[in-house]
Amino acid sequence: MLNTFVGKKSLQMGLDGMKVCKFGGTSVASAQQIMKVAGLISSDRSRRIIVVSAPGKRNPEDTKVTDLLIRLADAALDGKDTGRHLGEVVGRFRSIADELGLAAGFAESVERDLLERLRADRPDAGRFLDLMKAAGEDNNARLVAAYLNQIGVDAVYMSPRDAGLIVEGPAGDGMADAACYERLAGLKEDPRVIVFPGFFGYTKDGILCTFGRGGSDITGAILAAATGADLYENFTDVDGVFAANPNVVDRPALIGKMTYREMRELAYNGFNVLHDESLMPAFLKSVPVNIRNTNNPSAPGTLIVKERNCKTQPVIGIAADSGFSTLFVDKYLMNREIGFGRRLLGILEDENISFEHTPSGIDNMSVIIRNKFLTPEKEERILRRCYEELKVDHAHLNSDYSMIVLVGEAMRHTKGLAARAAMALAGSGTNIEMINQGSSEVSIVFGVHKADEKKALRAVYNEFFVPIAVSSV
Repeated sequence: MLNTFVGKKSLQMGLDGMKVCKFGGTSVASAQQIMKVAGLISSDRSRRIIVVSAPGKRNPEDTKVTDLLIRLADAALDGKDTGRHLGEVVGRFRSIADELGLAAGFAESVERDLLERLRADRPDAGRFLDLMKAAGEDNNARLVAAYLNQIGVDAVYMSPRDAGLIVEGPAGDGMADAACYERLAGLKEDPRVIVFPGFFGYTKDGILCTFGRGGSDITGAILAAATGADLYENFTDVDGVFAANPNVVDRPALIGKMTYREMRELAYNGFNVLHDESLMPAFLKSVPVNIRNTNNPSAPGTLIVKERNCKTQPVIGIAADSGFSTLFVDKYLMNREIGFGRRLLGILEDENISFEHTPSGIDNMSVIIRNKFLTPEKEERILRRCYEELKVDHAHLNSDYSMIVLVGEAMRHTKGLAARAAMALAGSGTNIEMINQGSSEVSIVFGVHKADEKKALRAVYNEFFVPIAVSSV
């Protein structure tokens, strides 16, 4: 039954090379999904290292296991009864294990693990939360390994601690220590299928620490880089990366191949398939990344590589992201004042605020900031210091901006792209508040009012992609 999920092409691909595969939360959300995953693994023997997330949502109204674990941790930290929340997590794993026909007792082992975590010391709430959240990935990796063995695949659960995945940094935002790559390289010598929990590692002192956003993607990329994998397959619930948000643009083109830099630009500016930092380990070792759909494994997906032929399509994708503010300052003869820009950015640095873009004129300067970094108190201090310390003629903060971002490696070699985009925006009745292009010319950014974001995205997409056949980029 399981082999029906995989085509002949996948079987042929397993004849050589080694792959690291990551399966996201929706891919392992239920027993039926885990059966699909097992079919993909058993049909291709080059899929040697498997990274799994915690079970995700089974339907739009469902709750992710990670969110259930956060509720459990919060209740424990608040000194409240944890019984109900504990039962929800254990019940979720019990239903999956029972449907997979696993030996009795798996759910009880999950409960024992969670109770042991709840009894852990709590000198740091963040570290305790990490410990509890990681239980989703950790127990799911044990479950997947047990099921693979049940269907005849020689598989083993691998603890990040035993493998040597050393992570440093604050709770919830760890980064892999450079020295761990050499230790992890030994995993490629194991002939078994290794099932590795995503999302976390351990500090040198043995303290569990999770990665930030895209944590399981990061784990997969680290293992692919460390083992020198021929391919890192990242399985999710979509056919690949689309040229624009399919919730806004009707049937956008599927991107067949793109570069790491293009993917990072798009991910940073609103594409949700991957977090923008999650591919860094694979990028540094030039490991190709293939975004695939667990539910449609015959689809080729999107291949992310170091270089591609950029001649066919200069714009590879168009992103839209909201939640920006603009700090505008105006001062006569600003261009003659040495150090003005540094001092303005220093004010933001004092408030622990990073900036996105800094378009400027001879007497004025704008700094684009994400709204999440601002509070009314910070805004008041920033404006006051602009007047008192920089002696500006005028300063104000405007919020509710969106950024429309065109991305493509070949844009630097193509004339007239900015003009075409500007004309498309004008035709849609969208006023351009800001234009910025980096020195690498991989992206062009147009600032618009948030209310115009969707029609602006559709207009620019239609300008560059409508003549192109769907799935041809």
